[in-house]
Amino acid sequence: MIINDNLPAGWQAGLWLNYKGRFHIMEYNKETVQEKTNELGIPEKLDKRKKVTKLSIYKWLLFLFIAIYFVLTFYRIPLLTALGGYLIVEHKPEKANLIVCLAGKNVERSLAVVDAYRKGLAPYIFMAKKSKPDGFDYLTKRVRSYPTDFDLFTLIMEGFQIPEKVILSPDDRVSNTLDEARLVHKFVLDRGFKSLIVITSLTHSHRAWLTFKKVFKGDGIKIISLPSHYQLFNPKDWWKKRKCTKDLILEYQKLIYYKIAYLI
Repeated sequence: MIINDNLPAGWQAGLWLNYKGRFHIMEYNKETVQEKTNELGIPEKLDKRKKVTKLSIYKWLLFLFIAIYFVLTFYRIPLLTALGGYLIVEHKPEKANLIVCLAGKNVERSLAVVDAYRKGLAPYIFMAKKSKPDGFDYLTKRVRSYPTDFDLFTLIMEGFQIPEKVILSPDDRVSNTLDEARLVHKFVLDRGFKSLIVITSLTHSHRAWLTFKKVFKGDGIKIISLPSHYQLFNPKDWWKKRKCTKDLILEYQKLIYYKIAYLI
């Protein structure tokens, strides 16, 4: 700052002090601003709010984790039992026109078919033929007597003296539960049947029943689900057995897929 020497000494001193005061005020304000911002130029107050928000989120997550832990601890058995029970759909046994044995797991399902037929629940048995697995044609060239799932089924029926003439099976092949339901639907309508019994595994019964109900919707055909109790699956203790746990997890994966893909 340039001060005119011609001014009185008192005026010069006053101007100098006034200049110095303004300079110090400017310096103070600059330091204050610097103290209120971090190295990124973000005001400290905003940064503190973010810290408080993050801390609150962590607290809520911790609280939620603890709550879930206690719920699973105290209600573990009822929840696991409900998971197992949801997969099973079983109706009261009653007479029908046809027993339908879904393909797969031949032993447990075939034995349930034998029981249902011997009780006189239906005069005919339907069993679909599964699609040939990869390499099957080559295998049968080398091993001509290799049995298919349908061959094993008929072998079991023969062992329990079930007449061959009551076993009905079209030449069409199926690869999943939906294919089977559609094939049975066509077969039942062609024969004029009005009711059928669906026999499958316990863990498969819910998905099978939902699939058949969707395919037969509006046709007036009564569908009775009688799953096989030869499958050693108990909804009250399935988690204690590795095989049952595997069956449950796999079935829930398929059930979710069917609900999304086929809207059952």
